[in-house]
Amino acid sequence: MTYQQKVTIGDATLYQGDCMDILPTLGKVDAVVTDPPYGLGKKMQGGTWGAKTEFKEMVVWDTAPPTVDFLLSLVDLSPIAVFWGGNYYGLPPTRCWLVWDKQNAVPTMADCELAWTSLDANTKRMSRPVGRVENGHPSEKPLDLMVWTLRTVKAKGTVFDPYMGSGTTGVACMQSGLSFIGIEREPKYFDIACKRIEQAHAQGQLFAPERPKQEQEALL
Repeated sequence: MTYQQKVTIGDATLYQGDCMDILPTLGKVDAVVTDPPYGLGKKMQGGTWGAKTEFKEMVVWDTAPPTVDFLLSLVDLSPIAVFWGGNYYGLPPTRCWLVWDKQNAVPTMADCELAWTSLDANTKRMSRPVGRVENGHPSEKPLDLMVWTLRTVKAKGTVFDPYMGSGTTGVACMQSGLSFIGIEREPKYFDIACKRIEQAHAQGQLFAPERPKQEQEALL
């Protein structure tokens, strides 16, 4: 067996295990949207939140970022690929970067974060404050940022996140009416993701899918 646990919640399938082992068992998907480790664990031990006792495990799992070859293998799975932190990996040039402008970033942290995409489209930016860590993962993305990401790249069908963390992308998919496949290696974060996605599934879809441009014009 390539995974420790497999949990199905509505249209979400969640695996606890190493994505390198599980990936060969999966087929094509409609979009890959993920926030992999950046390899910054040892740099996050200064006088910021990264030095907090509850986040000390970050230095363990955020020391070996994925290779370019592995990330490009994810691109082969889907017509849409989005990698937050994509500027750290040496990926091929892209015209469509996603930019998170952190309105209240402290001087010791980055003013913005970048996502590499496989799309031939214009670069887009979202400005929003950095929120508090609400679900126990030291580098979790804000939920509204991930909802914006899905809408910006026009994700449809099944979204795959091989570095699921605390499940934010999965929650965004549940709220957007999308199917989701997630993989997380750390049992602690996998359990958090299962709980959050189960709650989001129970709540139901919050955002209606975007209408095609022709339909929008017909409504004017």
